[in-house]
Amino acid sequence: MSNHQKRLSVPNSWPIERKTETFTVKADAGPHGEAGVPLLIVLRDVLGYVDSRKEARFALDQDQVLINGDPESDETRPVGMFDILAFTEREEFYRVFPGEGGRLALTPIDEDSAQSKLGKIVQKQFVPGGDLQLTLHDGETLLVSEDAPYEGNDSIVVENDSEEVIAHFEYEEGALVTAVDGQHAGEIGTIEEIQVTPGSAENNVRIDREDGSIIETIEEYVVVIDENFVESDDEDADAEADEADEATADADAADEETAEEADAADEDGDTDGGEDE
Repeated sequence: MSNHQKRLSVPNSWPIERKTETFTVKADAGPHGEAGVPLLIVLRDVLGYVDSRKEARFALDQDQVLINGDPESDETRPVGMFDILAFTEREEFYRVFPGEGGRLALTPIDEDSAQSKLGKIVQKQFVPGGDLQLTLHDGETLLVSEDAPYEGNDSIVVENDSEEVIAHFEYEEGALVTAVDGQHAGEIGTIEEIQVTPGSAENNVRIDREDGSIIETIEEYVVVIDENFVESDDEDADAEADEADEATADADAADEETAEEADAADEDGDTDGGEDE
C-alpha cells in the first residue's frame, strides 16, 4: 500500500483544497475508516495553528491537544464525525460535525460539552460473560448490561473519562437527526417516516427540515442527535444584530430630537430678533 496520498483522490469529507498541491498527508490506521481526516490537516489547513508538519509534531509533544479527552501525539491520527477536540492552553473546544457538502467542520462548544461525545450504534452483540457489546460509528466498543435498552441506529452520549453512557436517543419517527453523508450531508431535521425496504437494500428515511421541505436519504447516513447540536451561534448573532439595530435606531432618534431642538431654538432666535426691531 502506498504511503502517499494525492489531494485529488481524498474523500469528499476532507476539508482541504485539491488543486493547490499534488500530495497531502495520509491518515494512519485508526477510527472512522477512510473518512477520517489526519489531525495535521485540522491543525494546519482548518485552524491554521501550525504551518508545517514539524510544528505540528512539536505542538502535540506538549500534551495540550486532546481528542475525546486523551492527549494525542500522532499528527496522522484520523479525526472524524463527532470527535471532541480540546486545546487546553487556548481553552478552546470543538466538536467535529458535518458541514455543507459533507465536509467535516469544527463547531465551537463549551468545556462542559467537551467532556462527552456522541456515537451512533452500528452493531450490537453478546460476548462471553453475558455482557452486551455495542460498536459505535467510529469503531469504539462498549460493554453494557444485557438488558440495556439500546438498539441499532440509536445514538448514545459517552463520557470521556468514565466511558459511561450518560444519554440515549432512540432512532424513531419524530427524532432529531442529521445526515452525515450523501447529497444532503450536514442537513438537520426530524424523521417524518422510516420506509423499510424488503430484502438487503438500505431502508429509506424521509426527513422534515425546519423550513418545511422534505429530504430523503438512506438509513446508513442518518444519525440521531441532541437538541444542543442545533443551538447554533446564529441565534446569538441574530440577537446581537437586533441589539445593534436597536442601538442604531435609538441613536438616530436622539439625533433627530437634537436637530428638532436646534431648529426650534433657531426659530425662537429669529422671532426674538424681529420683536427687537
